[in-house]
Amino acid sequence: MKILNIVGARPNFMKVAPLHRAFQARTELESKIVHTGQHYDAKMSDVFFTQLELPNPDYFLGVGGGSHTQQTAKIMLAFEEVLQKEQPDLVLVVGDVNSTIACALVAVKMNIPVAHVEAGLRSGDRGMPEEINRILTDSISDYLFVTEMSGMINLAKENVPDERIFFVGNCMIDSLVHYQARARQLSYSAVLPNKPTIQDQSYVLMTMHRPSNVDFEEGLTSILSIIEDAVQYRQVVFPVHPRTLKNMENFGLLERFERIPNLITTEPLGYLEFLRLMEGAALVITDSGGIQEETTFLQTPCLTFRSSTERPVTVDLGTNTLLADLNPKTVHQHMLEALEGRGKKGSIPPLWDGRAAERIADVFIDIFKRK
Repeated sequence: MKILNIVGARPNFMKVAPLHRAFQARTELESKIVHTGQHYDAKMSDVFFTQLELPNPDYFLGVGGGSHTQQTAKIMLAFEEVLQKEQPDLVLVVGDVNSTIACALVAVKMNIPVAHVEAGLRSGDRGMPEEINRILTDSISDYLFVTEMSGMINLAKENVPDERIFFVGNCMIDSLVHYQARARQLSYSAVLPNKPTIQDQSYVLMTMHRPSNVDFEEGLTSILSIIEDAVQYRQVVFPVHPRTLKNMENFGLLERFERIPNLITTEPLGYLEFLRLMEGAALVITDSGGIQEETTFLQTPCLTFRSSTERPVTVDLGTNTLLADLNPKTVHQHMLEALEGRGKKGSIPPLWDGRAAERIADVFIDIFKRK
């Protein structure tokens, strides 16, 4: 059974790495990787492929940037040629990026079955391009692999037949479990060379990159106020996304940002380095999707700046608190609760045990044997 695994952006790497490893361990399965190049930075992509022990992609499409429409169209045209050559038995897509829906569409139109890993997640906000990608991908996929119970409920509401849905756990957590010990071996001086010294629980870790938060002067000003408040209690470690840095400069806020004391800034980090920082942080402040899941597993308190989340288990069971806006006063209260040990105490969701990819491989082998 030949499977083409699609990656397009860094979060995809963490999900496909354990899948490729699990598939390679089964003689019944042949696994190949297609990198669309949707988000491609040579330095960062190489770091992630190396750290996650992924081989060089069998295909690199190199589509690059552009509008959502342009990017999706370029991926579809390039991927069609790959499918014509490879004639796989299955196309596997993960997550909710443009590569996910683009490759799923091409496969379906060529009568090739599609599996969607991380199916059923819904934020309820159709203003998010990722939400549209999730809904459309699920509607055309043959096999839907779910990470949390909300996904099962959402797919049932959308009348997806039970026999196409599999509750298997979270491949992102598979990677975390697999590499956690290796990340722990990293010293902080190795993670942040030539930076001030930090130690466990001595810092707040922050990431901000969503357009709704960083593309407007008001949002960036609030982010600066939050950092200025946080550094009174802990050092703040902030791997700065290029988009955020560019907008700081565009709105004339860079000088204020650079003179905040107790603030440690760095370029975006590799997977192992960032995992080390998440586990050692007293608190994580973010607007990311995947970080909500990782901090829940690590039992690290997390404040997420989004009006909704497609991962409600991180709020219902986990350590994640959702904040609808960048209000420094609201953040101050939640931040103090976390830093004083009065923050949210979570639990690890069902089947987040590092074996989701193995369960998915078992499903495919069962399908293969029945054909």
